[in-house]
Amino acid sequence: MLLAKARLLLITLWAGSLWTVGYLVAPTLFGTLADRALAGTIAGSMFRVEAWLSLVCGAAVIGLLYAAKDVTVQRRKTLVLIVVGMLVCTLVSHFGLQPVMASMREAGDRASFGMLHGVSMVLYLVQAVLAVILVVKNP
Repeated sequence: MLLAKARLLLITLWAGSLWTVGYLVAPTLFGTLADRALAGTIAGSMFRVEAWLSLVCGAAVIGLLYAAKDVTVQRRKTLVLIVVGMLVCTLVSHFGLQPVMASMREAGDRASFGMLHGVSMVLYLVQAVLAVILVVKNP
């Protein structure tokens, strides 16, 4: 019972932070600040924190799933696959695309930066949708 509540709390924290940073804070920064470079820098910092939070929450949720006695094997497999999918999105985006995007931004390669930014946005959307599924399937 306590592990199930802890798991639900972590999943809620994780999903809520993803949705808040990606779909509330970042658009607000770009809509409010006149300096787009500053908005991008702040948003980048927030996405960096979000990536680390995702890694911690994902690892903790997997640990709690394997410690849970109230979760069937099939349900555990499904939930772990969803969490792993979310973690893959984080890893590819933060450790794969983000460094390349930063170098393209510094080099002034706006076309390539824009393309990779689009890929990054799709990965974030996939992660956000997986978060919805995780929240719904968890109870």
